[in-house]
Amino acid sequence: MKMFPSLQERYSRERLNAIEAQRAAQEIAFAPVVFQISRLMIKFGILDMLRERRDGMTMQEIEQETKLSHYAVQVLLESSLTIGTVLYRDERFHLSKTGWFLLTDKMARVNMDFNHDVNYLGLFNLEEALLNGKPEGLKVFGEWPTIYEGLSQLPADAQKSWFGFDHYYSDCSFAQALEIVFSNKPRTLLDVGGNTGRWAQQCVAYNQDVEVTIMDLPQQLELMRKAVAGTPGAERIHGHGANLLDPAVKFPTPFDAIWMSQFLDCFSEEEVTSILSRAAASMTDDSRLYIMETFWERQQFETAAYCLTQTSVYFTALANGNSKMYHSDDMARCVANAGLEVEKIYDGLGMGHSIMQCKLKR
Repeated sequence: MKMFPSLQERYSRERLNAIEAQRAAQEIAFAPVVFQISRLMIKFGILDMLRERRDGMTMQEIEQETKLSHYAVQVLLESSLTIGTVLYRDERFHLSKTGWFLLTDKMARVNMDFNHDVNYLGLFNLEEALLNGKPEGLKVFGEWPTIYEGLSQLPADAQKSWFGFDHYYSDCSFAQALEIVFSNKPRTLLDVGGNTGRWAQQCVAYNQDVEVTIMDLPQQLELMRKAVAGTPGAERIHGHGANLLDPAVKFPTPFDAIWMSQFLDCFSEEEVTSILSRAAASMTDDSRLYIMETFWERQQFETAAYCLTQTSVYFTALANGNSKMYHSDDMARCVANAGLEVEKIYDGLGMGHSIMQCKLKR
């Protein structure tokens, strides 16, 4: 299995001594507790208070400001002290570096909201999901075959955190992606799995001539139409309802560019190959297909690889039961099996995205 050199180095050797490894094992065993305590330290404003008070705070001062009981504050602070998000010196509590990142790092907050509001309860059924190949954890929200059919019906907090997670990781790559896609001067673009139309809006703003069609589930297109209504260029954003899990569903033709951003990770390898094969059938020699994904092994920083491989578990337990954040070799194999070839790979976009630029295999 190939990986970027920095990841290969990190994952090929032991990094902890025996005492550190023992501690890490206990952190895993108590991970649900650590997560919820840390989330509440943010929600109750305690970490924020400690950030503002450079000289620290006593337990009594925290009780007075939060209006929480002595017992509640004591439990939160003692747990956080051993977790490592707060420090204690001169009889006062202080924010640690880890606590500072947990509080101020946008990625950490997005990931925390996503895991609490979307994943937490459903992960209890992970074992069942792995054995059955179905998103067994999704039943905490409703009876849908995948989470995508139910997105418009999720509870408000879950829906907000799901879209917040999705948009955070995609939006920061759009500026660079636009330059890549429009370097080939497409006049028509098919946005496959376009969700609420954020990429389509970027496209019509970037190029005044392009016509964008979003191909997605009918219920998703309704969300898209509401989201883009009245925005500049909305008249050049169109919808094409389709269930791409149905192998009989064909791609509309013709389009100069086909765009799939954070889309194919929603499907199994067999399904990915089927979707790409149908895309290939709609293409000409001049067409280009762009796959933007966060391939976990192509990350410059190990923390990103860690986040991505853990995100794979969301797909297992709640999204669909059979997909993941892919290794680029696995995606390239699907591309080849679909009658396409990878013309070029662009790395290092935004938060660690890559774009596979594909053409018909001849």
